[in-house]
Amino acid sequence: MNFYTRKWVKPEDLNPNGSLFGGTLLRWIDEEAVIYAIVQLANSYVVTKYISEINFVSSAQQGDIIELGIEAINFGTTSITMRCEVRNKITRKTILSIDKLVFVNLNKEGVPTPHGRTEITYAYVGIDKIKKDDS
Repeated sequence: MNFYTRKWVKPEDLNPNGSLFGGTLLRWIDEEAVIYAIVQLANSYVVTKYISEINFVSSAQQGDIIELGIEAINFGTTSITMRCEVRNKITRKTILSIDKLVFVNLNKEGVPTPHGRTEITYAYVGIDKIKKDDS
């Protein structure tokens, strides 16, 4: 699993208990995962379909630097399935894990559309190569 995104936990990210608000962390994960899906499927029309059980293992505090790891585990006909781990950048202690996040590839009308992908793409995909319409 690659950990590319890092976040610095700031006061506005905290819940009343003084730890990272779970909803904020889930928003960061959803954003990171959809970006990953868009790049892998080379299509900007991708939506979140499903997120499995979310396992909060430990918490993050103000000032912590956390990192988000995303890994593709399956390519369906119109979907991509990933798993996620969030950990403390310094201690490497796991904060959260999600076994399954599913994103669906759509056409510009919002209809699930086959993407033709079967494996992870590591090569750079330029923004001009990401499909924004049916042409």
